[in-house]
Amino acid sequence: MIKRSFLTLVTFLLMTISFAYAGDWSKIKIGTEGAYPPWNGMNAAGELEGAEIDLVFDLCKRMKAECELVAQDWDGIIPALQNGKYDAIMAGMSITAERMEVINFSQGYANEPASFSVLKSSPLASLKFSGKVNMDALDGKSKKLLKSLKKTLKGATVGVQGSTTHENFVKQVLGDTVTMKSYDTQENLELDLSVGRIDAALSDQGSMEKFMESDNGKNIAFIGPGLGGGPFGGGVGVGLRKADTDLLEMINKAIDEARADGTLAEHFIKWFGKDISM
Repeated sequence: MIKRSFLTLVTFLLMTISFAYAGDWSKIKIGTEGAYPPWNGMNAAGELEGAEIDLVFDLCKRMKAECELVAQDWDGIIPALQNGKYDAIMAGMSITAERMEVINFSQGYANEPASFSVLKSSPLASLKFSGKVNMDALDGKSKKLLKSLKKTLKGATVGVQGSTTHENFVKQVLGDTVTMKSYDTQENLELDLSVGRIDAALSDQGSMEKFMESDNGKNIAFIGPGLGGGPFGGGVGVGLRKADTDLLEMINKAIDEARADGTLAEHFIKWFGKDISM
């Protein structure tokens, strides 16, 4: 009981110290994965780069803040935010109801459909890459596309990055129709797909398109419709602690400015080859 009371006191004091400094956002730490190009990745020199890395410094300049990037493995990216390792997350993170139960989000700044990809030599490649499905508004055509997708993938081993909207889609929509294999990084998922250790992969189109440009990914193709809405969330935004409402306002204002002057779109055109900004 004494030990528990002491820990409670220490926790209270740490929270008090933390709140005492709340509101001073002249220096901001931003957490990112650094393993999800072209959103965020590492170059040959070990430096962070990507559309979100450029956007970080754009937004920070507008907020007149000194920003520091912190690389963090995907699985621990939200707990590390909550524990104070950094102040915000910019890591291709979709805004979902599930995540909003524990953290806050800025307005969305980008949105990219998800798609399944397979080896071009796979029998699964017979399913044409066409159409779009909004999981929030399933009409007759969308239901037909999903039915065809499920039929094609029946019995397949499908790879996804763990703790993502893609993993949620496979669990919720495909269920036991497929065998799901979760990966710690997008890179490991892509490599297993390229050598045939899995039959298909589900990821956002932009990240897989980047891999398709490489020698290892040139024999990979998309199948089925582009997917969005529902378990995929409402676009990508900045993740923040719920208490940091002042920082949220600053970031939303900076995103508005970047959208209005066209630089938000420019960041994504540079790295994705197309405008996926919101």
